Amino acid sequence: MVETDSSESEQFTTATTVSGSAIATIEADEGLLVLESQFNALAAELIAAQRARGELVICRDQRLPRGVRTGVDVGTDYEVGTREVEAILARLDPIERAIMTTPARTISGLGVKARHAAYVTSQYWSEPIDKIDWEARAVRLLIEAVCNVAHAPALFNDANGPNSKRA
Repeated sequence: MVETDSSESEQFTTATTVSGSAIATIEADEGLLVLESQFNALAAELIAAQRARGELVICRDQRLPRGVRTGVDVGTDYEVGTREVEAILARLDPIERAIMTTPARTISGLGVKARHAAYVTSQYWSEPIDKIDWEARAVRLLIEAVCNVAHAPALFNDANGPNSKRA
């Protein structure tokens, strides 16, 4: 009977270990997953600000036809837009640094790091893969492979690449 209790106890311990291990695996990269969520929100805010700036602000050097007045100080609007983008970038910087320095412990965490690398190197997606240099091709293919294994492909917001900074 003691052996039966011991077996039940061992089974419970094994089940707890497996369950605990599964939980530990999920929780191992919880910090990276939270950082990714914060990063995605700020990156979307940055892209929106850049698009708004490009669509709503007339370039300072652009000349309006004679007699046309906008009623808007283009220089001031441009500066406000620039300050807005810079403020978002300032909030994004510590999150990006944390993603880079936080070790990945699971494939999900590795996916977070790969998607961030895709964002940082988004210029590698600006042309077809056979038109970019060897080093860029190596980085791009590695990032894409990691994203595929992690079942979390790099997010493409437009034709300029994953999480493109260019709006």
